Parts: sequence; C-alpha cells; structure tokens
Amino acid sequence: MRVVSLVPSLTEAVARSAPGTLAGATDWCTHPPGLDVVRVGGTKNPKSDRILSLTPDLVIANEEENRAPDLAALRAAGVEVLVTEIRDVPQAFRELARVLDACGVPARPRWLDEAEETWSSLPEPQTRLTAVVPVWRRPWMVLGRDTFAGDVLARLGVDHAHATHPDRYPRLPLEELRACAPDVVVLPDEPYRFTGDDGPEAFPGLPCALVSGRHLTWYGPSLAEAPRVLGLALRAARP
Repeated sequence: MRVVSLVPSLTEAVARSAPGTLAGATDWCTHPPGLDVVRVGGTKNPKSDRILSLTPDLVIANEEENRAPDLAALRAAGVEVLVTEIRDVPQAFRELARVLDACGVPARPRWLDEAEETWSSLPEPQTRLTAVVPVWRRPWMVLGRDTFAGDVLARLGVDHAHATHPDRYPRLPLEELRACAPDVVVLPDEPYRFTGDDGPEAFPGLPCALVSGRHLTWYGPSLAEAPRVLGLALRAARP
C-alpha cells in the first residue's frame, strides 16, 4: 500500500500506525518529526504531477483542508481519493478509524483507543467561559458554526461567541470582536501563527490564551494529550 496524505493530522496518524505506508505528504506535514517522504506541495496547492509520479494506491484528504478541483483532477487521473469530513470529536474518531482501515492498518492502534478514552472520560467542566477564537488576521477571521475546533473547546468548557454564526469561519471587524467582551481570547499558532507579540495587542484588557494549533485543530495522535495541553494554556491566561 502506497499512500499520499494531503492533511497534516492524517499524515501523523498514518505514519504512527503504519510505518512505511506513506509515500508522500504536504509541506505542512510536520509530524511525526523527521518524517522522510516526498513532499507534494501545500494543502491548498498540491502538485498533482508529483503525486501521480508516486503511483499511490490511495490519496487521503479532507473536505475542508483540500480543494475539490484538486481532488477531482486526481480522480480523473485514475487515483483513488478518500475524503474525510470532521466537524466534532466523535466524528474525528470514526473518520480516523475509516482512514486507517483504508490504509491497510491491520488492527486498531493503541493511540487511538487512548485518545478516545481520554475524551470520553473528561469530567464535566465546573465553570464555562466565553471566548472569541481568531484563526486569521488581515482580515480577521474567527471560528463560527460547526467546526471541529469549536467542539474541542466546548468539551473543555469554553463556548465561543460565534458558534451560531451562519458562516463556519466568518470575517468580522476587530471592533466587533472586542465588543463581545469574552472571558478569554483564544489565539492558536495555526493556521495563522499568533504569538505573544502578534495577536494579544489587538485585544487590550482581555485575557489571551496562546494555544497549540496542533492540539486545537488536528485530529490524530495529538488528541490524546489535547485536553491537558489546551487546559494548561487556558488556565494560564486566567490565573
């Protein structure tokens, strides 16, 4: 089985579960560290010719991270493409199991069981916080309705202000985001790389939690430690 992954979190999942199966991955596939495979461009602009040269048995993708025309072109060239859809934590586990089965993984990996147990055994949050969750700036974009990251936060006791917005990633003026007066502003380091010097200054007087984008938005082995890592970052923002 030769697999090309166009999704960083799925790359990590397959590499951990079936070493040697991956023939190619995107430039953004940073885990596991030291992954030695052919790089096939970005998630939004994969190099189809490079993918085809690898003669993959399967390309794994995601309906949000990858563009439909790119996937259609691969199918037209005779490549099987598996497209995942992940909008909440339970769906992540179902889709991960589907991907690993399609990649020929003979048995459910231990990390997947451990991750699912971690999330199923989370205690009910004692308090709930409101949050604004930017994912980009210039223009400002935030989490809206029906997102995996939004569900992750909700299960940790954080209700983001735009969960019922008609758009999944609305573009909103900064003044409107500030006017929400949330308990915390959650600033991940991907897709936009918010840092201590780039992000918090836009929300004066509001607590800002700088969080790992991998633990907030990835669905793979990082799920097992995501509640702990995100919880620490959220608590640090509101001592």
